[in-house]
Amino acid sequence: MKGHIKQRGKGSFAVKIYLGRDPITGKERSKWHTIKTTSKRAAQNEAAKIIAAMSEGRYVEPSTMTVAAWLDKWLTDHVAHTVSRKSAERYREIVDGHLKPALGTYRLSKLAPVHIKGYLATALTEGRKDKKGGLSPLSVRHNLRVLSNAMRQAVKLRLIHVNPCGDVDAPRVERHEMATVTPDQSGRLIAAAWDAPHPLLGIVVSLALTTGMRRGEILGLRWQDVDLDAAKLAVRQSLEQTRDGLAFKAPKTAKGRRTISLPGEAIDALRRHKASQAAMRLQLGRDYADHDLVCAQWNGEPASPRAVTKAFAALAAKMKLPVRLHDLRHSHISHLLALGVHPKVASERAGHANISITMDVYSHVMPGLQDEAAQQIDALLKASKAKASQE
Repeated sequence: MKGHIKQRGKGSFAVKIYLGRDPITGKERSKWHTIKTTSKRAAQNEAAKIIAAMSEGRYVEPSTMTVAAWLDKWLTDHVAHTVSRKSAERYREIVDGHLKPALGTYRLSKLAPVHIKGYLATALTEGRKDKKGGLSPLSVRHNLRVLSNAMRQAVKLRLIHVNPCGDVDAPRVERHEMATVTPDQSGRLIAAAWDAPHPLLGIVVSLALTTGMRRGEILGLRWQDVDLDAAKLAVRQSLEQTRDGLAFKAPKTAKGRRTISLPGEAIDALRRHKASQAAMRLQLGRDYADHDLVCAQWNGEPASPRAVTKAFAALAAKMKLPVRLHDLRHSHISHLLALGVHPKVASERAGHANISITMDVYSHVMPGLQDEAAQQIDALLKASKAKASQE
């Protein structure tokens, strides 16, 4: 494969790449490229790169598609079929609210790291839709990840040669210690939740604190996935709230699909709740919509995640506890680690994709465990030395 260069005009060269003869017609095939430069040597170098890419099968045909057009196509053709509805909605919000306004007019093939870095800098200082400052580093990091995923797919489809996000550093996010409740507060919180106006708050809070399940996992739990005699439950689906209503989804990872051993407190709570639910089912008869849900509304229909969160927020405020419903999950995992439970076990109960997530997110609990380990090894060695001196 070879090429021919000629100057087209001031600051522009035309490169003709010879592709050999058509195996059917026998006619010579070629492709023209325009290289914008004033240097013939630079044009020759660029032509050499194009020829090498063609020879190695890495060549990407230049396209007039814009970043905005590709992001829309990516959301429709790829994202919609690979993530949950809630996640797809969030991707669309990021694309329409941030990425397209800032980067959408660029040609997809011309989007460069310098453009993306400029967007990140602007987003951190004035990225809020209400014009009251910038987005948080965590939000900007999410936006960059969405853009990078879209660009990665464009590379796979050979719309672009390289992912321009690959050379862009995400903003640093300072990790804040999570809010948790103490064991004493947990007991008071469970008792208060059973007396709260929302009929599901008691069982939801009990399961969150005794199993570490997520809100959606608790609200998606079915009785067929609970074995009270064996003291176990299986996480098989989750309930999420989308613009189109409530929807069930499978766990995102294989580790999210898990079996959790139940402590006595959870078993008692589930038996209590099951008896109450059975009475309501009997009262309503055929009017009860039996979806086999543990945490259903009074008529059997799925419960609103937002309503449950709102009810818990009111209870926490009343008890003067600065925690969210999701913090009960953090509390459960933190309590396990503080009690000396192996991080791998805590990770399995939490449904983390791998143990490194547990170790990273809950590192603030680890110093105490390190001190305890040092004391235990010290006691072991002292006992060994004492025994040796007596022999």
